Amino acid sequence: MQKFRSYFRFLRLVLRMQHQTEDVLQQHEIPLSWLKAKLTRQQFLILSGILVGLTTGFASVLLKTLVHKITVLITQDYHFRYQLMFYLIFPFTGIIITVLVVHFLFKDKDGKGIAAVLYEIAHKSAIVPAYKMYRQIIASALTVGFGGSAGLESPIAVTGAAIGSNYARTYQLPFKERTLLLAAGSAAGIASAFNAPIAGVMFSIEIILSGVVFSDFVPLIIASVSGTLVSKMILNEQILLHFNLQQSFDYRNTPFYLLLGICCGVYSRYYTVLALRLEHYFKRFKRHQYLRKAAIGGSILALSCFLFPPLFGDGYGFVKTLANQGPEQLMQISLFAPLVHHHWAILAFVGCIALVKVFATSATIFGGGSGGNFAPSLFAGAFVGYFFSRLMVDLHIFPLPVANFTIVGMAGVMSGILYAPLTSIFLIAEVTGGYELFIPLMIVSIVSYVIVRRFSHYSLELEEYVKEGKIFTRHYDSHILSMLQVKDLIDRSVPQVLPDTTLYQMLDLIQHDPHLFFAVVDEQHTLQGVVTFDDIKEIIFSQEKEKLNYKIKAFMHAPPTTIQVNENMNRVMEKFETTGSLYLPVFSGKQYLGFLSKSAILDAYRTTLKAYSQEA
Repeated sequence: MQKFRSYFRFLRLVLRMQHQTEDVLQQHEIPLSWLKAKLTRQQFLILSGILVGLTTGFASVLLKTLVHKITVLITQDYHFRYQLMFYLIFPFTGIIITVLVVHFLFKDKDGKGIAAVLYEIAHKSAIVPAYKMYRQIIASALTVGFGGSAGLESPIAVTGAAIGSNYARTYQLPFKERTLLLAAGSAAGIASAFNAPIAGVMFSIEIILSGVVFSDFVPLIIASVSGTLVSKMILNEQILLHFNLQQSFDYRNTPFYLLLGICCGVYSRYYTVLALRLEHYFKRFKRHQYLRKAAIGGSILALSCFLFPPLFGDGYGFVKTLANQGPEQLMQISLFAPLVHHHWAILAFVGCIALVKVFATSATIFGGGSGGNFAPSLFAGAFVGYFFSRLMVDLHIFPLPVANFTIVGMAGVMSGILYAPLTSIFLIAEVTGGYELFIPLMIVSIVSYVIVRRFSHYSLELEEYVKEGKIFTRHYDSHILSMLQVKDLIDRSVPQVLPDTTLYQMLDLIQHDPHLFFAVVDEQHTLQGVVTFDDIKEIIFSQEKEKLNYKIKAFMHAPPTTIQVNENMNRVMEKFETTGSLYLPVFSGKQYLGFLSKSAILDAYRTTLKAYSQEA
């Protein structure tokens, strides 16, 4: 009972963050505003990078400590005969608790995923809602602390992005600086999670700032270093991911590293395809069915952990055991312990864990839990690397260093799932304490990345957002179009005429209105068609006056296509290019709103581009 009292006291401390975050910002606003006025832009950005990095570092420490404390509290005093039931009960309970907290405390506000942050950069001027500064900490601590098979890195990256964005909003920094500090917060989050400042910077450049032109990366580096220092000073190595190399790189193993890269690429594609299918399955549940969805997700997770206990939690402790001691230790706590002396059973055990990991992680995230694919990709990569190298050894093909292949496999699968080869390379290089494996890391990561790019140009988390035009890509022209909204450019002054209007009645309208096209509507203002000046000018200027009695409905025609008011501007421009039209009608559902002209879009594009260029 005492351990649960301690847990709830700690949880109450986290919940207070919801009310204290804005108070802390307000307390420091006056002195920092004074400094902003005294310092140059570059000096203030460096100071901002330090503050954002330190704050994110403390948030990262809080999150990882919370998860560690919860796990310790629920796992202590359990004897072996209860362990299997423990793996069945607690992961399920964690998903249910997380869903209830998110539903009642955060009113089902979505705060998950790096893709959501990229959407806010593209469509909300890099303004991240303030609740994301603490929402992910609470939800992820509950999910992963109780055994959810997900990572903490994505949540802390989102938390850091929210901290950087809201800091910039407090001091009214423009879009460029706001985006830079948002990325700095994410860099600090990743850096503090692994004590890997270079990996943090690479993550922000590869993922957060992908498709955004920047040349000022000093605040990113400062924030990343600051977050790492906080983590180093407070956390100990047992909570962090760290490895000591047992063997140096041998160039004779290079062909096998190439093969491992291929295996990592194939596995990454397997992981992505299944994750997407599971995501689509869980998306079928309606909003009010959140408990049913959580129960199904929790059941899949619990069954996975029951069969394969290493799937419990973020899995870093199990990865360290696998790399340093071998899978025999992991097998001892499972149902398959009697088979621990059969080396082929051990190899099958390792392979099954890698294959089932995607089910456990997807059930955790899409079932209502909170977490990301960062840690799962590293976890799965370690098991893929171990399986491959151990298979080569057991088949007497080549005496490979199993521990090294286990470590390098982490970078390969992470590169293939997250589409972040540079982050993967530098992360594993940093957590191993050096660059001894730099060459095999590059080989495996790049080969894996090239393979998955053959199937899709975007990662698991970003693909749907890219298809819908919700985030920036490396096609820079589309960025500006993404910033434009159809509702802001609708011409609602286009003249409306009834179908029975005569050409004679149109003469006065043509003389006093600058538009060269007219909307034909019925009594209920439902669009019936379009008439252009070119359609009727020949008759109007003819000598046969009796033709002026012709009704306009004889000349109207249907528009080649229509636009919805919430449609992405890139798709709108595709419609203009495909149809060759200069103007198209806009609807909200079935309700006619007005017309959108191609010239209005191009004018808005030029204006936005000019403002964006000056700011950048």
